[in-house]
Amino acid sequence: METARTGVKEVSRTVKDVSPHEFVKAYSAHLKRSGKVSLSLSLSLSLSTYANIYISVYEAIYSCTYMELPQWTDIVKTGTFKELAPYDPDWYYIRAASMARKIYLRGGLGVGAFRRIYGGSKRNGSRPPHFCKSSGSVARHILQQLQNMNIVDFDPKG
Repeated sequence: METARTGVKEVSRTVKDVSPHEFVKAYSAHLKRSGKVSLSLSLSLSLSTYANIYISVYEAIYSCTYMELPQWTDIVKTGTFKELAPYDPDWYYIRAASMARKIYLRGGLGVGAFRRIYGGSKRNGSRPPHFCKSSGSVARHILQQLQNMNIVDFDPKG
């Protein structure tokens, strides 16, 4: 398909064609922009009951299209092998974008798989280091958020 202005053919792109870093950065920015928007603030308070019912139905239908940032994201560690919480305030969106990309590419990944993927080496001082899994609650919460946004769904195979 050629564009009219440049005469250059456009090529279809998938997630596999894009650099993982660029995709995760762009998709995490999109998830951050898709934050919860309160409709009641933008509307006047003198609405009829019919309009209020319409707004509540609209919010019920579209309430699952945003990613809600949990309150514990600034204090939680992402694994037992970590010493501190992540420094980046947007780490939750970056992890969600990375998990969505991995599910798209591989499919059939669950909480246990993400615990292994995001796990790391636990430093034991003078003793040898050992592999430790990451936090399951972080992975579970992100998967639930992505499922509420209809980005991922349960695998019929289990």
